[in-house]
Amino acid sequence: MNEFAKEKEIFFEHLKRTGLKKTGQRELILVVFLKTEGHLSAEDLYNLVKVEDPAVGSTTVYRTLKLLHECGLAREERLGDGRARYEHQYNHQHHDHLICTDCNKLIEFYSEVIENKQDEIADQYGFQPTHHSLRIFGICAECQAKSKAASHR
Repeated sequence: MNEFAKEKEIFFEHLKRTGLKKTGQRELILVVFLKTEGHLSAEDLYNLVKVEDPAVGSTTVYRTLKLLHECGLAREERLGDGRARYEHQYNHQHHDHLICTDCNKLIEFYSEVIENKQDEIADQYGFQPTHHSLRIFGICAECQAKSKAASHR
């Protein structure tokens, strides 16, 4: 079966609905995004795409990322440094993030207890959530260890 066939179908249908053309550059950006796990900024994705096709412009990558977000293939996250980052959303389990404010390390985690508590709180207030993102900022274990070692010198 064609790699990423369902994702391509979703993306190309979205392009059609919005009156945009299916182009080789947009398809390349989609495939590079889907092949890359993690949290990518537009600049990160541009650098990866540029290796495959140096003719692709940064504006094309930025606009295509927005289209991927609009059609549900990419989730936009703001992780505390002011830059939008994107990660896979379609067919990927929900997760939350721990973010180190010293080294910017990102740890993904899932907690059924937290998910259930969020649902309970929403129900208590008659609130219908559409999506959520939990980000916990702090200092990772490695940075704590470095800080502790530096203070003992």
